[in-house]
Amino acid sequence: MTSSRERIATSLAHREPDRVPIILGVSNATGIKMKPYQDLKSTLGIQAPDTYIYDWPELGTADVDEATLRRLGCDVRGILDREPEAVLTANRNRPDHAPFIDSWGTGQREISPGEWFPGIHPLATAKTLDEVAAHPWPDANDPTRYTHARARAQTLKDEDQFAIMATPWLLFPLERACALQGMDTFLLNLAMRPAFARGLLEKVAEICKGIMGGFLSEVGDLIDIIKIGDDLGTQDSLLMSPAMYRDILKPIHADFIAFIKARTEAKVFFHSDGDVFPLIDDFIEIGVDILNPIQTSAGKMSNLEELKRRFGKDIVFCGGIDTHHVLPNGMPDEIRDEVRRVIDILGPGGGYLVSSVHTIMNDVPAENILAMVDAVLEGKT
Repeated sequence: MTSSRERIATSLAHREPDRVPIILGVSNATGIKMKPYQDLKSTLGIQAPDTYIYDWPELGTADVDEATLRRLGCDVRGILDREPEAVLTANRNRPDHAPFIDSWGTGQREISPGEWFPGIHPLATAKTLDEVAAHPWPDANDPTRYTHARARAQTLKDEDQFAIMATPWLLFPLERACALQGMDTFLLNLAMRPAFARGLLEKVAEICKGIMGGFLSEVGDLIDIIKIGDDLGTQDSLLMSPAMYRDILKPIHADFIAFIKARTEAKVFFHSDGDVFPLIDDFIEIGVDILNPIQTSAGKMSNLEELKRRFGKDIVFCGGIDTHHVLPNGMPDEIRDEVRRVIDILGPGGGYLVSSVHTIMNDVPAENILAMVDAVLEGKT
């Protein structure tokens, strides 16, 4: 009998496994929000606590229990870092409804009861590199971020059942820069103050590498997949021109990936929402092994046939099951049909992992989540 770990390894090697692998309910890119997770547990009759990944309720993504992961047919188990203990303690003890502030000084405001949205940008007015230097940057060497991770990774490695996917959080250079300044402000600075924007990105990347290095020193020899990324796309285009990406951000991504690959043999899983079709060759060039989430509602990412034809031998696709329209609004039979359609295109020859396009949000019924995975588990495609 093929194990989940073997199934993932086969697909990552661009060979067809016994069935297409499933990644669902692990990581912040392939997760499930708390409400649909609660509905799923209720539907399945599973008793398990409502806990959150990264010990971070404001993020809103569930830490899915083992029984539910097994029912979902998930072939991967997750290894996470966390915010430093001092940051978590400060946030647990803050006044009710006060913003959540992370170790970078950025944070989330409560926009409605129990709903949090990024809104604290400590470098919003910064225009000089002196201001960047003066910012209270995170302590990349704080061991409480990651020393807990090795025991779980070792247990999973010893069990040898599931592929192990590590997802250190808050380590995406562009997204951190946008969080520090606000997206509109930072994107304007990319265009109007490129030297400043480059300097801020390089500083953020330096911190990201420091945290990643500590994390990989704990688990790098035990994991199969390491998840990074940066959201570069919109519904029909890119956040920046390909030329700007190649000039400013691509070298930073390339350096980050080289840093990672020098410390682990794990495959690099790169998450970027939106229509990133024009950059896929760049991703392949800099060492991306797995591209996620294949947002089929966004521009040329809907052309799965061309994605498979042009890039399918050089990169693994993860995602592709639409969360804008199909999963929230479709009937279960329609969900099954869509999953089979996507598998029929992306699955031949291996190199495809089934997942929703990003985290399953609150508008997706439990029966549709089950229809998605059952299309794989019953079809054995």
